[in-house]
Amino acid sequence: MTTRKTAVEYNLTAKFSDFERVKICSSRDAADYIRNFYQDDINIYESVFILLLNRSNQTVGYAKISQGGISGTVVDIRIILKYAIESLSSGVIMAHNHPSGQLKASPQDMQITMKLREALQWMDISLHDSIILTSDSYYSMADEGII
Repeated sequence: MTTRKTAVEYNLTAKFSDFERVKICSSRDAADYIRNFYQDDINIYESVFILLLNRSNQTVGYAKISQGGISGTVVDIRIILKYAIESLSSGVIMAHNHPSGQLKASPQDMQITMKLREALQWMDISLHDSIILTSDSYYSMADEGII
């Protein structure tokens, strides 16, 4: 008697949304664009989004990576790599909010940013920025010279 093993077929699927394709020229552009993905929940729980860019820094897509509680969320680097590779992106911007209103990057924020930057480098994809959002402001690790 033989046992039949099944395989999973993977394919690239995308869902179009109402967000327009724009050129990102600064951290302010990125923060303003990504802020549109949040609703009233920006002050309630922490969420992580990525913005996917082509070589001309035009948006080719975005994805919600995780949603957590009021003081943290889990970021799986492999999921970000999946979206970046499948969309043939040349660059990624990661952003998350701090419901507390605190714009200071935590040690965990710094650690995941550096880990993501290194992982993307292996795929010849640039991490352009890691942004922390609050309801009325933002913090850019690229502007601060951290990445």
